[in-house]
Amino acid sequence: MLAAQGEVASRGDIASRCRLLEQISDARRRSDALFNIVRSESLYERPIPERHRIIFYVGHLEAFDWNLLHENVLGLKSFHAEFDRLFAFGIDPVGGGLPTDQPSDWPSLEAVHDYVSRIRASLDEKLADGSLESYRQGRDGFPLDTLLNVAIEHRLMHVETLAYMLHQLPLDRKVPQENLPVLKNAPLSHRMIKIPAGAATLGLPRTGESFGWDNEFEAHPVHVPEFEISQYEVTNQQYLDFMAAGGYEAREFWGDEDWNWKTANAISHPVFWIKGVEGWLYHGMFEDIPLPPGWPVYVSHSEASAYARWVGKSLPTEAEWQRAAQSSTPGNTGFERWDPVPVTADASMVGNGWEWTSTLFKPFPGFQPFPFYPGYSANFFDDQHYVMKGGSARTATCLLRPSFRNWFQPHYPYVYATFRCVED
Repeated sequence: MLAAQGEVASRGDIASRCRLLEQISDARRRSDALFNIVRSESLYERPIPERHRIIFYVGHLEAFDWNLLHENVLGLKSFHAEFDRLFAFGIDPVGGGLPTDQPSDWPSLEAVHDYVSRIRASLDEKLADGSLESYRQGRDGFPLDTLLNVAIEHRLMHVETLAYMLHQLPLDRKVPQENLPVLKNAPLSHRMIKIPAGAATLGLPRTGESFGWDNEFEAHPVHVPEFEISQYEVTNQQYLDFMAAGGYEAREFWGDEDWNWKTANAISHPVFWIKGVEGWLYHGMFEDIPLPPGWPVYVSHSEASAYARWVGKSLPTEAEWQRAAQSSTPGNTGFERWDPVPVTADASMVGNGWEWTSTLFKPFPGFQPFPFYPGYSANFFDDQHYVMKGGSARTATCLLRPSFRNWFQPHYPYVYATFRCVED
Protein backbone atom coordinates (compact mmCIF):
# COMPACT_ATOMS: atom_id res chain seq x y z
CA MET A 1 0.00 0.00 0.00
CA LEU A 2 2.77 2.44 0.94
CA ALA A 3 4.59 1.74 -2.31
CA ALA A 4 1.42 2.36 -4.29
CA GLN A 5 0.79 5.65 -2.49
CA GLY A 6 4.37 6.73 -3.19
CA GLU A 7 3.93 5.89 -6.86
CA VAL A 8 0.76 7.99 -7.03
CA ALA A 9 2.51 10.89 -5.28
CA SER A 10 5.42 10.60 -7.70
CA ARG A 11 3.10 10.72 -10.69
CA GLY A 12 1.32 13.73 -9.18
CA ASP A 13 4.61 15.56 -8.59
CA ILE A 14 5.76 14.90 -12.15
CA ALA A 15 2.42 16.00 -13.60
CA SER A 16 2.54 19.19 -11.53
CA ARG A 17 6.05 19.93 -12.71
CA CYS A 18 5.07 19.36 -16.33
CA ARG A 19 2.24 21.86 -15.99
CA LEU A 20 4.62 24.44 -14.49
CA LEU A 21 7.17 23.88 -17.27
CA GLU A 22 4.43 24.41 -19.84
CA GLN A 23 3.48 27.64 -18.08
CA ILE A 24 7.11 28.78 -18.15
CA SER A 25 7.25 28.14 -21.90
CA ASP A 26 4.00 30.01 -22.45
CA ALA A 27 5.21 32.97 -20.34
CA ARG A 28 8.42 33.08 -22.37
CA ARG A 29 6.42 33.18 -25.59
CA ARG A 30 4.45 36.11 -24.18
CA SER A 31 7.57 38.11 -23.29
CA ASP A 32 9.37 37.24 -26.55
CA ALA A 33 6.35 38.36 -28.57
CA LEU A 34 6.29 41.66 -26.68
CA PHE A 35 9.96 42.41 -27.35
CA ASN A 36 9.38 41.56 -31.02
CA ILE A 37 6.96 44.48 -31.21
CA VAL A 38 9.89 46.88 -30.82
CA ARG A 39 11.87 47.63 -33.95
CA SER A 40 15.40 46.38 -33.26
CA GLU A 41 16.98 49.84 -33.57
CA SER A 42 14.74 51.07 -30.72
CA LEU A 43 15.58 48.43 -28.11
CA TYR A 44 18.07 50.78 -26.48
CA GLU A 45 15.51 53.54 -25.96
CA ARG A 46 13.92 54.53 -22.63
CA PRO A 47 10.17 55.17 -23.17
CA ILE A 48 9.56 56.04 -19.49
CA PRO A 49 12.15 58.35 -17.87
CA GLU A 50 12.04 56.59 -14.48
CA ARG A 51 12.65 53.12 -15.93
CA HIS A 52 15.55 51.26 -17.49
CA ARG A 53 16.14 51.05 -21.20
CA ILE A 54 14.23 48.29 -22.99
CA ILE A 55 17.40 46.25 -23.50
CA PHE A 56 17.70 45.83 -19.72
CA TYR A 57 14.43 43.90 -19.56
CA VAL A 58 15.47 41.59 -22.43
CA GLY A 59 18.18 40.30 -20.09
CA HIS A 60 16.38 40.82 -16.80
CA LEU A 61 13.67 38.19 -17.17
CA GLU A 62 16.19 35.40 -17.71
CA ALA A 63 18.62 36.76 -15.12
CA PHE A 64 15.85 36.66 -12.53
CA ASP A 65 15.07 33.01 -13.25
CA TRP A 66 18.77 32.14 -13.26
CA ASN A 67 19.60 33.94 -10.02
CA LEU A 68 16.59 32.33 -8.35
CA LEU A 69 17.31 28.76 -9.40
CA HIS A 70 20.73 28.04 -10.85
CA GLU A 71 23.04 27.52 -7.88
CA ASN A 72 20.91 27.25 -4.75
CA VAL A 73 18.31 24.93 -6.30
CA LEU A 74 19.67 23.22 -9.41
CA GLY A 75 23.39 23.17 -8.65
CA LEU A 76 24.39 25.01 -11.84
CA LYS A 77 27.44 27.25 -12.05
CA SER A 78 27.30 30.79 -13.42
CA PHE A 79 28.78 31.31 -16.87
CA HIS A 80 28.45 35.15 -16.93
CA ALA A 81 28.49 36.58 -13.41
CA GLU A 82 28.74 40.15 -14.73
CA PHE A 83 25.45 39.83 -16.63
CA ASP A 84 23.86 38.05 -13.65
CA ARG A 85 24.47 41.24 -11.64
CA LEU A 86 23.80 43.74 -14.45
CA PHE A 87 20.33 42.39 -15.21
CA ALA A 88 19.34 41.47 -11.65
CA PHE A 89 16.97 44.19 -10.44
CA GLY A 90 14.37 45.90 -12.57
CA ILE A 91 11.81 47.77 -10.49
CA ASP A 92 13.37 51.16 -9.79
CA PRO A 93 16.83 52.44 -10.76
CA VAL A 94 19.18 52.65 -7.78
CA GLY A 95 18.67 55.77 -5.66
CA GLY A 96 15.16 56.49 -6.91
CA GLY A 97 16.26 59.29 -9.26
CA LEU A 98 16.24 59.38 -13.03
CA PRO A 99 18.88 57.08 -14.55
CA THR A 100 21.69 58.66 -16.57
CA ASP A 101 23.14 55.68 -18.44
CA GLN A 102 23.68 55.84 -22.19
CA PRO A 103 22.93 53.18 -24.84
CA SER A 104 26.66 52.60 -25.25
CA ASP A 105 26.83 51.52 -21.60
CA TRP A 106 24.86 48.36 -22.38
CA PRO A 107 25.99 45.10 -24.02
CA SER A 108 25.18 44.38 -27.65
CA LEU A 109 21.83 42.84 -28.48
CA GLU A 110 23.66 39.77 -29.80
CA ALA A 111 25.44 39.31 -26.45
CA VAL A 112 22.20 39.68 -24.49
CA HIS A 113 20.36 37.21 -26.73
CA ASP A 114 23.21 34.73 -26.33
CA TYR A 115 22.98 35.11 -22.54
CA VAL A 116 19.22 34.52 -22.66
CA SER A 117 19.56 31.44 -24.88
CA ARG A 118 22.24 29.84 -22.69
CA ILE A 119 20.20 30.36 -19.54
CA ARG A 120 17.08 28.84 -21.08
CA ALA A 121 19.00 25.83 -22.38
CA SER A 122 20.70 25.22 -19.02
CA LEU A 123 17.53 25.60 -16.95
CA ASP A 124 15.38 23.59 -19.31
CA GLU A 125 17.81 20.68 -19.40
CA LYS A 126 17.97 20.52 -15.62
CA LEU A 127 14.24 21.01 -15.06
CA ALA A 128 13.41 18.33 -17.62
CA ASP A 129 15.16 15.79 -15.41
CA GLY A 130 12.36 13.40 -14.48
CA SER A 131 13.83 12.28 -11.18
CA LEU A 132 11.61 12.97 -8.20
CA GLU A 133 14.65 13.91 -6.12
CA SER A 134 15.54 16.88 -8.31
CA TYR A 135 11.93 18.02 -8.38
CA ARG A 136 11.69 18.05 -4.59
CA GLN A 137 14.69 20.28 -4.18
CA GLY A 138 13.83 23.78 -3.06
CA ARG A 139 15.31 26.82 -1.43
CA ASP A 140 14.99 28.36 2.02
CA GLY A 141 12.36 25.82 2.95
CA PHE A 142 10.21 26.47 -0.14
CA PRO A 143 9.64 23.65 -2.66
CA LEU A 144 10.60 23.92 -6.30
CA ASP A 145 6.99 24.34 -7.44
CA THR A 146 6.73 27.56 -5.38
CA LEU A 147 9.93 28.89 -6.95
CA LEU A 148 8.71 28.04 -10.44
CA ASN A 149 5.47 29.90 -9.74
CA VAL A 150 7.56 32.88 -8.64
CA ALA A 151 9.48 32.75 -11.93
CA ILE A 152 6.29 32.43 -14.00
CA GLU A 153 4.35 35.22 -12.31
CA HIS A 154 7.38 37.54 -12.18
CA ARG A 155 7.71 37.25 -15.95
CA LEU A 156 3.99 37.73 -16.55
CA MET A 157 3.91 40.81 -14.32
CA HIS A 158 6.69 42.23 -16.47
CA VAL A 159 4.76 41.37 -19.62
CA GLU A 160 2.18 43.86 -18.39
CA THR A 161 4.57 46.52 -17.09
CA LEU A 162 6.53 46.26 -20.35
CA ALA A 163 3.28 46.70 -22.28
CA TYR A 164 2.60 50.08 -20.69
CA MET A 165 6.27 50.97 -21.15
CA LEU A 166 6.07 50.17 -24.87
CA HIS A 167 2.77 52.06 -24.93
CA GLN A 168 4.85 55.22 -24.43
CA LEU A 169 7.21 54.37 -27.30
CA PRO A 170 6.50 56.42 -30.46
CA LEU A 171 4.20 54.59 -32.85
CA ASP A 172 6.72 54.42 -35.69
CA ARG A 173 9.15 52.45 -33.48
CA LYS A 174 6.78 49.54 -33.04
CA VAL A 175 5.54 46.79 -35.33
CA PRO A 176 1.72 47.02 -35.37
CA GLN A 177 -0.13 43.95 -34.08
CA GLU A 178 -3.56 42.60 -34.80
CA ASN A 179 -6.18 43.94 -32.43
CA LEU A 180 -9.80 43.04 -31.84
CA PRO A 181 -12.37 45.53 -33.22
CA VAL A 182 -13.14 48.54 -31.06
CA LEU A 183 -16.46 48.03 -29.28
CA LYS A 184 -19.01 50.80 -29.61
CA ASN A 185 -20.15 52.74 -26.57
CA ALA A 186 -23.58 51.74 -25.29
CA PRO A 187 -25.87 54.26 -23.54
CA LEU A 188 -24.53 54.82 -20.06
CA SER A 189 -26.38 55.74 -16.90
CA HIS A 190 -24.09 56.30 -13.93
CA ARG A 191 -25.38 55.12 -10.60
CA MET A 192 -24.12 54.04 -7.21
CA ILE A 193 -24.54 50.49 -5.90
CA LYS A 194 -25.28 50.00 -2.18
CA ILE A 195 -23.06 47.42 -0.50
CA PRO A 196 -24.41 46.26 2.88
CA ALA A 197 -22.18 46.08 5.93
CA GLY A 198 -20.32 42.81 6.31
CA ALA A 199 -16.96 41.09 6.22
CA ALA A 200 -14.37 41.15 3.47
CA THR A 201 -11.65 38.51 3.46
CA LEU A 202 -8.23 39.85 2.51
CA GLY A 203 -5.33 37.60 1.67
CA LEU A 204 -4.64 33.88 1.40
CA PRO A 205 -4.53 31.28 4.18
CA ARG A 206 -0.95 30.17 4.76
CA THR A 207 -2.11 26.58 5.22
CA GLY A 208 -3.67 26.43 1.75
CA GLU A 209 -2.17 24.98 -1.41
CA SER A 210 -2.62 28.03 -3.63
CA PHE A 211 0.45 30.01 -4.65
CA GLY A 212 0.64 33.58 -3.45
CA TRP A 213 3.28 36.27 -3.02
CA ASP A 214 4.50 37.13 0.46
CA ASN A 215 2.23 40.19 0.79
CA GLU A 216 -0.89 38.06 0.17
CA PHE A 217 -0.54 36.25 3.50
CA GLU A 218 -2.13 35.86 6.02
CA ALA A 219 -5.85 35.67 5.22
CA HIS A 220 -7.95 37.69 7.63
CA PRO A 221 -11.50 39.10 7.77
CA VAL A 222 -12.17 42.85 7.89
CA HIS A 223 -15.53 44.32 8.89
CA VAL A 224 -16.74 46.84 6.31
CA PRO A 225 -19.55 49.28 7.15
CA GLU A 226 -22.26 49.94 4.59
CA PHE A 227 -21.17 52.06 1.62
CA GLU A 228 -22.05 52.87 -1.98
CA ILE A 229 -19.71 52.37 -4.94
CA SER A 230 -19.88 53.41 -8.60
CA GLN A 231 -21.45 50.77 -10.78
CA TYR A 232 -18.86 51.51 -13.45
CA GLU A 233 -15.29 52.73 -13.56
CA VAL A 234 -14.97 56.49 -14.11
CA THR A 235 -15.03 57.11 -17.86
CA ASN A 236 -13.06 59.38 -20.14
CA GLN A 237 -16.15 61.55 -20.55
CA GLN A 238 -16.62 61.98 -16.81
CA TYR A 239 -12.98 62.89 -16.43
CA LEU A 240 -13.25 65.30 -19.34
CA ASP A 241 -16.05 67.04 -17.42
CA PHE A 242 -13.70 67.36 -14.45
CA MET A 243 -11.07 68.96 -16.67
CA ALA A 244 -13.60 71.30 -18.30
CA ALA A 245 -14.67 72.44 -14.83
CA GLY A 246 -11.10 73.49 -14.07
CA GLY A 247 -10.25 70.47 -11.95
CA TYR A 248 -6.51 70.70 -12.64
CA GLU A 249 -6.42 74.35 -11.60
CA ALA A 250 -8.55 74.03 -8.44
CA ARG A 251 -6.17 73.78 -5.50
CA GLU A 252 -8.83 72.43 -3.12
CA PHE A 253 -9.05 69.09 -4.93
CA TRP A 254 -5.37 68.23 -4.57
CA GLY A 255 -3.24 67.20 -1.60
CA ASP A 256 -0.08 69.21 -0.98
CA GLU A 257 2.34 66.69 -2.48
CA ASP A 258 0.01 66.01 -5.39
CA TRP A 259 -0.37 69.72 -6.15
CA ASN A 260 3.39 70.23 -6.04
CA TRP A 261 3.94 67.26 -8.36
CA LYS A 262 1.28 68.44 -10.78
CA THR A 263 2.62 71.99 -10.82
CA ALA A 264 6.30 71.08 -11.10
CA ASN A 265 5.64 68.74 -14.01
CA ALA A 266 2.95 70.86 -15.73
CA ILE A 267 0.45 67.99 -15.52
CA SER A 268 -2.82 69.08 -17.14
CA HIS A 269 -4.37 65.88 -18.53
CA PRO A 270 -4.01 62.07 -18.39
CA VAL A 271 -0.77 60.80 -19.92
CA PHE A 272 -2.74 58.57 -22.32
CA TRP A 273 -4.46 61.61 -23.86
CA ILE A 274 -3.16 63.78 -26.71
CA LYS A 275 -4.61 67.16 -27.66
CA GLY A 276 -5.56 66.95 -31.33
CA VAL A 277 -6.71 69.61 -33.78
CA GLU A 278 -10.34 68.60 -33.40
CA GLY A 279 -10.30 67.41 -29.80
CA TRP A 280 -8.69 64.89 -27.50
CA LEU A 281 -7.18 61.66 -28.80
CA TYR A 282 -6.47 58.43 -26.97
CA HIS A 283 -2.85 57.39 -27.46
CA GLY A 284 -3.21 53.68 -28.12
CA MET A 285 -0.49 51.08 -28.36
CA PHE A 286 -0.45 51.14 -32.17
CA GLU A 287 -2.58 54.12 -33.19
CA ASP A 288 -4.10 57.34 -31.89
CA ILE A 289 -7.89 57.44 -32.03
CA PRO A 290 -10.57 59.97 -31.07
CA LEU A 291 -11.02 59.73 -27.31
CA PRO A 292 -13.63 57.02 -26.62
CA PRO A 293 -15.96 58.65 -24.09
CA GLY A 294 -17.18 55.37 -22.60
CA TRP A 295 -13.78 53.79 -21.93
CA PRO A 296 -12.39 53.86 -18.38
CA VAL A 297 -9.97 56.72 -17.83
CA TYR A 298 -6.37 55.73 -17.04
CA VAL A 299 -4.82 58.13 -14.52
CA SER A 300 -2.43 58.32 -11.59
CA HIS A 301 -3.61 57.91 -8.00
CA SER A 302 -3.23 61.66 -7.48
CA GLU A 303 -5.48 62.46 -10.44
CA ALA A 304 -8.04 59.87 -9.35
CA SER A 305 -8.10 61.32 -5.84
CA ALA A 306 -8.61 64.85 -7.16
CA TYR A 307 -11.56 63.74 -9.29
CA ALA A 308 -13.12 61.90 -6.34
CA ARG A 309 -12.91 65.05 -4.20
CA TRP A 310 -14.46 67.07 -7.03
CA VAL A 311 -17.56 64.86 -7.00
CA GLY A 312 -17.68 64.85 -3.20
CA LYS A 313 -16.68 61.21 -2.85
CA SER A 314 -13.49 59.20 -2.22
CA LEU A 315 -11.56 56.21 -3.49
CA PRO A 316 -12.53 52.87 -1.94
CA THR A 317 -10.36 51.21 0.67
CA GLU A 318 -8.85 47.85 -0.22
CA ALA A 319 -11.44 46.16 2.02
CA GLU A 320 -14.35 48.09 0.45
CA TRP A 321 -13.16 47.18 -3.03
CA GLN A 322 -12.76 43.54 -2.03
CA ARG A 323 -16.25 43.38 -0.56
CA ALA A 324 -17.82 45.01 -3.61
CA ALA A 325 -15.93 42.71 -5.99
CA GLN A 326 -16.45 39.42 -4.18
CA SER A 327 -18.83 38.04 -6.80
CA SER A 328 -17.07 39.51 -9.87
CA THR A 329 -15.72 37.26 -12.60
CA PRO A 330 -12.86 38.39 -14.88
CA GLY A 331 -13.79 40.60 -17.83
CA ASN A 332 -11.38 42.23 -20.29
CA THR A 333 -8.17 40.47 -19.22
CA GLY A 334 -5.71 37.81 -20.32
CA PHE A 335 -4.04 39.50 -23.35
CA GLU A 336 -7.04 39.28 -25.67
CA ARG A 337 -7.01 43.03 -26.32
CA TRP A 338 -4.46 45.82 -26.26
CA ASP A 339 -6.99 48.41 -25.17
CA PRO A 340 -9.89 48.81 -22.77
CA VAL A 341 -13.50 48.37 -23.81
CA PRO A 342 -16.49 50.56 -22.89
CA VAL A 343 -17.40 50.20 -19.23
CA THR A 344 -20.89 49.05 -20.24
CA ALA A 345 -19.31 46.14 -22.15
CA ASP A 346 -17.35 44.99 -19.10
CA ALA A 347 -19.21 45.54 -15.86
CA SER A 348 -16.81 43.27 -13.97
CA MET A 349 -14.56 44.77 -11.29
CA VAL A 350 -11.79 42.43 -12.45
CA GLY A 351 -10.36 43.62 -15.75
CA ASN A 352 -10.40 46.58 -18.15
CA GLY A 353 -8.03 48.48 -15.84
CA TRP A 354 -6.49 48.12 -12.40
CA GLU A 355 -8.47 50.10 -9.85
CA TRP A 356 -6.87 52.47 -7.38
CA THR A 357 -7.75 52.23 -3.70
CA SER A 358 -7.10 54.70 -0.89
CA THR A 359 -5.16 52.04 1.05
CA LEU A 360 -1.42 52.40 1.49
CA PHE A 361 0.49 49.23 0.67
CA LYS A 362 1.33 47.67 4.03
CA PRO A 363 1.91 44.12 5.30
CA PHE A 364 -0.96 42.01 6.54
CA PRO A 365 -0.74 40.66 10.11
CA GLY A 366 1.67 37.73 10.13
CA PHE A 367 3.60 38.94 7.08
CA GLN A 368 6.79 36.99 6.35
CA PRO A 369 9.01 38.05 3.44
CA PHE A 370 10.19 35.43 0.98
CA PRO A 371 13.77 34.75 2.12
CA PHE A 372 14.83 34.20 -1.49
CA TYR A 373 13.26 37.54 -2.56
CA PRO A 374 13.13 39.64 0.64
CA GLY A 375 12.62 42.97 -1.09
CA TYR A 376 9.69 42.02 -3.32
CA SER A 377 7.15 43.59 -0.97
CA ALA A 378 9.08 44.89 2.03
CA ASN A 379 10.97 47.48 -0.01
CA PHE A 380 7.64 49.17 -0.77
CA PHE A 381 6.16 49.32 2.71
CA ASP A 382 7.17 52.98 2.75
CA ASP A 383 3.85 54.87 2.92
CA GLN A 384 4.53 55.95 -0.67
CA HIS A 385 2.65 53.26 -2.58
CA TYR A 386 -1.09 52.58 -2.91
CA VAL A 387 -2.83 49.26 -3.43
CA MET A 388 -4.50 48.55 -6.76
CA LYS A 389 -6.92 45.70 -7.31
CA GLY A 390 -8.51 43.93 -10.25
CA GLY A 391 -6.52 43.74 -13.48
CA SER A 392 -6.27 45.16 -16.99
CA ALA A 393 -6.54 43.86 -20.53
CA ARG A 394 -2.83 42.99 -20.32
CA THR A 395 -2.99 41.13 -17.00
CA ALA A 396 -2.28 37.38 -17.02
CA THR A 397 -5.12 35.14 -15.89
CA CYS A 398 -3.11 33.66 -13.00
CA LEU A 399 -2.83 37.13 -11.42
CA LEU A 400 -6.60 37.62 -11.23
CA ARG A 401 -7.03 35.77 -7.92
CA PRO A 402 -8.89 37.91 -5.35
CA SER A 403 -5.93 38.01 -2.96
CA PHE A 404 -3.45 39.47 -5.47
CA ARG A 405 -2.27 42.99 -4.62
CA ASN A 406 -0.66 45.41 -7.04
CA TRP A 407 0.81 48.74 -5.95
CA PHE A 408 2.31 51.94 -7.35
CA GLN A 409 3.37 55.40 -6.30
CA PRO A 410 0.64 58.08 -6.46
CA HIS A 411 2.42 60.17 -9.11
CA TYR A 412 3.12 57.36 -11.56
CA PRO A 413 0.78 57.94 -14.53
CA TYR A 414 1.73 55.16 -16.98
CA VAL A 415 -0.14 52.19 -15.50
CA TYR A 416 -3.36 50.82 -16.95
CA ALA A 417 -5.13 52.06 -13.83
CA THR A 418 -8.57 53.55 -13.42
CA PHE A 419 -10.90 53.91 -10.42
CA ARG A 420 -14.38 53.98 -8.93
CA CYS A 421 -15.74 56.35 -6.31
CA VAL A 422 -17.37 55.45 -3.01
CA GLU A 423 -19.67 57.22 -0.63
CA ASP A 424 -20.03 56.13 2.99
